[in-house]
Order: sequence, then C-alpha cells, then structure tokens
Amino acid sequence: MTPGARVSAAIEILDHIFAGDAAERALTAWARSSRFAGSKDRAAVRDHVFSALRCRRSFGWLGGGETGRAVMVGQQRALTVDPATLFTGDGHAPAPLGPDDGAGQSLDAAPRSVRCDMSDWLMERLAVDLGNQAEAACEILRHRAAVHLRVNLMRTTRDAAADMLRDEGIETDQLDDIKMGLQVTENERRVALSAPYLDGMVELQDAASQRAVARCALPSGARVLDYCAGGGGKALAFADRGAKVFAHDIDPARMRDLPTRAARAGVEITCLDTATLAQNAPFDAVFCDAPCSGTGTWRRAPDAKWRLTPERLDELTVVQDDVLDKASLLVAADGQLIYATCSLLAQENRDRVDAFLRRTVAWKLVDELVLLPTAAQDGFYLAVIIQA
Repeated sequence: MTPGARVSAAIEILDHIFAGDAAERALTAWARSSRFAGSKDRAAVRDHVFSALRCRRSFGWLGGGETGRAVMVGQQRALTVDPATLFTGDGHAPAPLGPDDGAGQSLDAAPRSVRCDMSDWLMERLAVDLGNQAEAACEILRHRAAVHLRVNLMRTTRDAAADMLRDEGIETDQLDDIKMGLQVTENERRVALSAPYLDGMVELQDAASQRAVARCALPSGARVLDYCAGGGGKALAFADRGAKVFAHDIDPARMRDLPTRAARAGVEITCLDTATLAQNAPFDAVFCDAPCSGTGTWRRAPDAKWRLTPERLDELTVVQDDVLDKASLLVAADGQLIYATCSLLAQENRDRVDAFLRRTVAWKLVDELVLLPTAAQDGFYLAVIIQA
C-alpha cells in the first residue's frame, strides 16, 4: 500500500468508529476485507487510527471538521506535513483537498479542551481534580504509551530476561525503581511472539500497575484475593511475590485465559466464582481493581475517551461502591482492603474511599498512591484500608 492508500484506509476505519463502532472491531473488519494489506500496512494503518483517536479534537480543529477525512487532514498538519502531498486522488489515495477541508486553524486559538483533546465536561472535571497538572496529564494521553514488561522473578532474573529478549532483537531498559520492571525500547511488536513471553519469563504489564502491586505490603505467604481479576495480570504479579492467590471476577469468562497464563508463569492461582467466595474467606488482602473509566490508560484505548459520559461515570461509581462493600466482607480481621483504579478522576478514587468510610465505622485509610500518567507510566490510584 502507498502512504496515501494507508491514509484512505484510516479514514474509512475512523468513519466507522465515529459512527459508533468499537475501534478494535473496525480495525479487524477492515483487515479481513483487505487481504492485500501486508503486516507493515496493517501496523501503519493501526498507528494512523490510534493517533487520530488520541488527538481527535485537535486534529479535527486543524482539519476543519469532525469526519475521518478531516481528522486525517489535521493529523498531517499537526505533523507539519502538507496534506496535499498525500491527498492526491492518485490510485487509492484520498481525493485532493477542496474548500470543505479547511485552511487549518492554529491550535493557539482553540479552546483548552480542544488543545488537550478532551470533552468539554471532562476537561472541567480534570481541571478541578488535577489542578495545574491537568494539562500535562492530558498532553501525555495524546501520545503513544510505552511498553513495559514484568519479569517473573520466580522463573528468572531481570538481567537474564533482558538477554533473552535481546537474542530476539527486542531491546529493553531497566525501570530503576521496580526490581522486576523493563521498558521495551526496540521492536515492541515482537514481544507477544517471543520465547521469553511465550515461556512465561516476562508478562506485559504497565509500570504503574507494577508500582501499585509493589506498594502493597503483604505478610509472607499471604492469602490474596484478586476480586476483580479480569485477565489476571495483578493476580500473577502477587503470585510471583510468593502469595497464595485466588482470583474472582463477576464475569468468569474474563478469567478464561488465567489458568494458562498461570501455568506458563509457573505459579498457582485458584479461580473462584461468586458462590464460593465466602467459604474461602477470610483473606489477608482483597485487591479490588474496580471497573472504572480508564482515564489513566486512554493512550492504549483512545476510543474510550470519546465514549465516556457523565451518566456512564455515575453508573461506574455505583459499581465501585458495590465492589468495596462486598469485598470488605471477605477481609480477615487484621487484613487489608485494597482499592484500585486506572482513573484520574477523584469521583472514582478518593471520593469512593471516603464514601465507603462514611458508610462504615470499622475501617480507616492507611496508605494512598496517586500516579499521574507520564512518559514512563499510565495513571493509577491505590488505597489501602484496614479495620480500625
């Protein structure tokens, strides 16, 4: 595919997403109908689409509209590339620029929410919650996230894992403050097919999640319940620390791959359904990575940024309150209730903890970790609550 044809493909996919289709579904549908596209073409189109979604409002401002075409015109202008060099109409390239494509307004004149690529209402919330750090956090979310790996220290050392990855052309740097952490600096896309990953020596896990798990102080051999386990990344991290780990999710199907992942990592994790939780309680720690808006991880799922509404946010807080209430019943008398989200919003973070403490008289907050998104990590929130 020519560069222009790749842009045309991105426009087609973006129009489907803007009409309500999920990004991954739209990308998959295009790939299945475009067998002529090689792996490099698919990767390039995907990068176009995700870049456009991260910067949908600012690119649209620069491109003079809200369609896939306008956003891709704006993308080229943001890159200081004359879009006319790609919008030629030759072959499969997009049609030449016309009067409807705008002249490209300067971002200096745009409202802050446009410059920060946020919905107006959400920009207002972030400005209140993050203060003078709001714009910096939004700027980070406009760019691609780094790829981090957690080394399974029960299987190997960090240096040995780095050497194994290097043998497959994957270069990494150590994360200085995380003894098991690596950041991929070259050939990120090879990781999932590499021997160190397939053999369970490393797991894909963002640095913020690794820092959060490391922050949890656990007694030797602690019984830990990952209450909202999903794919089980944090359950695996706790198991690698020597904990006896149990995993639960309200939708057991989300944990379908966890037994395979645990076997690959050489650890044992017991999956529990809701009906069997009480008979396996109490636990020394119940870790609740609650369903949330994911605002701190929107670099990785940028279409979610444009789907969040105030109403959906309110619905999520009801779920979060329910998670805390139910999980608290499973904690041992001297145990820890650990609440976590990958959100930047106080409504999902400290507000939920404070609301839980108001509903009860037997608990107190003893530790809190607030991580804003940076070039080196996603955004994350952690609160450790114990019985008073």
